[in-house]
Amino acid sequence: MSPRSHRYEIGLRWTGNLGEGTASYRAYSREHAVTAEGRPGLEGSSDPAFRGDASRWNPEQLLVAALSQCHLLAYLHLCAVSGVVVTAYEDRADGTMAEDGQGGGRFTEVTLRPVVSVADSAMAETARKLHDRAHAQCFIASSVNFPVRHEPETRVARNLSR
Repeated sequence: MSPRSHRYEIGLRWTGNLGEGTASYRAYSREHAVTAEGRPGLEGSSDPAFRGDASRWNPEQLLVAALSQCHLLAYLHLCAVSGVVVTAYEDRADGTMAEDGQGGGRFTEVTLRPVVSVADSAMAETARKLHDRAHAQCFIASSVNFPVRHEPETRVARNLSR
């Protein structure tokens, strides 16, 4: 079987020309719109530390969100095929980016903190173990060059009597 390839297309439009273009560092806004066919637009900016609008998504947040989403989707798939019934899932992820002092920087790590509720206590151990497999199967985590850690918590929604 041949490996499959997937292509992802987006549109990006800078909306931050305040009349002078980029005549100076302070002369323009960092606002922009990200679009993809058939989806609502995503209003973006830079991080407020870089003169961005705090009410809009910034690329760094979107990277952390992509890692969290990817883990969720891989994890739910593995639970479904492993007989683990997940009844709730929440994550409070964060990432650390370090500037290099030369105008650039890079992420040094992202930590995912999923809190998963399973339907029965007999599923809890398998549910915990599946986070490692989900991490290994996450396309986004496999594509970045910094550690993506996970600190999962598993809860039992209810015990089924047998």
